[in-house]
Amino acid sequence: MPRRDLTEHLLPASAIGTLPRHVAIIMDGNGRWARARGMPRSMGHRAGMDAVRRAVRAADHFGVEVLTIYSFSSENWSRPRSEVDYLFSLLRQFVERDVMDLHRRNVRIRIIGSREGLGEDIVALLTYAERLTSDNTGLTLAVAFNYGGRQEIAEAARKLAEQAVRGDIAPQDITPELIGRHLYAPDLPDPDMIIRTGDEKRLSNFLLWQSAYAEMVFLPEYWPDFDELSFQRALLDFARRERRFGGLGERRTRKVAER
Repeated sequence: MPRRDLTEHLLPASAIGTLPRHVAIIMDGNGRWARARGMPRSMGHRAGMDAVRRAVRAADHFGVEVLTIYSFSSENWSRPRSEVDYLFSLLRQFVERDVMDLHRRNVRIRIIGSREGLGEDIVALLTYAERLTSDNTGLTLAVAFNYGGRQEIAEAARKLAEQAVRGDIAPQDITPELIGRHLYAPDLPDPDMIIRTGDEKRLSNFLLWQSAYAEMVFLPEYWPDFDELSFQRALLDFARRERRFGGLGERRTRKVAER
C-alpha cells in the first residue's frame, strides 16, 4: 500500500530555525530493507524511488534550495549486471513518470557525474530531463549518476593540467577556488548537510571536495523507510549545531527570516 504524503504534518519552516541551503543524501539500505522482508533487492530499489519522491516533497516544503541524491555511483558498475540493468530501468521510469510532474512543480533537475560509458539512450534521457527543467526557479534536484568524488576531482585536475600545458595558466594559479570551478556543478553551493540512511557512517566517495564543512547526519532507518518526518528530524538536528568553519565564532547558514 502506498504511503501517504506526510507534508501536512510537518512543522512550518519558520519553526525549524537555521536551515541548510543544500542538503545531500546518501540513500543507503535498499538491499537490506528488501532482505529483511524476504524480498529480492529489486523491490528495495523500487521502494527507494518512493522515498526519493518523499524527500523531494519535504525539501520543497522547507524551502531547501538544492537537494542532491546519490543515485548511481561509479563503483555500482561492479554489482551484478541484472541489478545494474534494473537500476537503469528505474531511471527510465523516473524520467517517464516523474520529470514532467517535477517540471510542473518548478523543480530544476541537474545531473552530476560522468556521461562516459553510458548508453546513448541513457544520455538522451538525462539531457531531456535537464533541458526540460532548465528554466525552472524552484528547488534544484541534483542527481548524482555515474558519479564518484575521486573521479570528479581527477577530471578537474586533468582539465587544469591541460590548461597549464597549453600555457593558459601557471601552476601557481591553481587554487582551491579554481579547482572548484572545474567540478561537475560549480554553480551549486556546497552541501551544508549530508544525510546518510542505513546506519552506516562514511561518505562512500560522495561529494568529497564539496563536503569539507558539511554537517553529517546519520539515520538508522533504511532508505525505503525515509519519509518527510525523517527529513524534518535531520533538519532539527542541523539547526541545533554550531558551525564554526575552522574558526572560533559561529556562522549561521541561513535564517528563515532572510528569505
